[in-house]
Amino acid sequence: MAQRVSSLNANGPLIQIQEITKVYQMGEVEVHALRGVTLDIQAGEMVTIMGPSGSGKSTLMNVIGCLDQPTSGTYVLEGQNVDQMKDNELADIRNLRIGFVFQTFNVIPTLSALENVALPLTFQGVQRAKRKEKARELLELVGLGDRLDHKPVELSGGEQQRVAIARALVNDPAILLADEPTGNLDSETGKSIMELLKELNEDVGMTVVIVTHNPKDAAFADRLVHIVDGRIAEEEFEGGG
Repeated sequence: MAQRVSSLNANGPLIQIQEITKVYQMGEVEVHALRGVTLDIQAGEMVTIMGPSGSGKSTLMNVIGCLDQPTSGTYVLEGQNVDQMKDNELADIRNLRIGFVFQTFNVIPTLSALENVALPLTFQGVQRAKRKEKARELLELVGLGDRLDHKPVELSGGEQQRVAIARALVNDPAILLADEPTGNLDSETGKSIMELLKELNEDVGMTVVIVTHNPKDAAFADRLVHIVDGRIAEEEFEGGG
């Protein structure tokens, strides 16, 4: 696999979360989804966040991904204080610094694999030839160099997820954030996706954060963070698969 390393913050942890809380107002009831979470993630780490339904792991993922802002606390990403950013600044972070992979592949059915991966670059006004070159490079990186012109209906679930991973990498993000990336896949295909994420982490230097309830997925990470009732309960260091 070719070497591709995103820009990394050499002055400290890539992600620094300190005493983050998140409170949702449900009518007259306050729901405390996060209760003082503190977490550092270093550049180049592969970290799994794991917990039962309602534990706060998805809320924590949304905060890390700048999809939601905390009620209190501090979030520093690559040395920048994210929790004080305006909406347009947060949008830039989501578009350029974080690559998202979801349980549902979210590939566009009318576009080929190459077109799906190149799409974010289209919105940025990148020239067509450069878009195609970058998309082809990334599809080769995830093992789909021979499927460039295939549409999603012609691809297996695992191949569609690989397209989604390639698309998540197209802007050279600092972080690849994966939310239940194997949730819609059979166990063998899911294992191959986790092996790909591990390869991206080890060979390319990509920082990977995975949110999952699946212990088999969690075993691929360097570090396992357990979250229960909105708090980090414990951390474990894994053997990396």
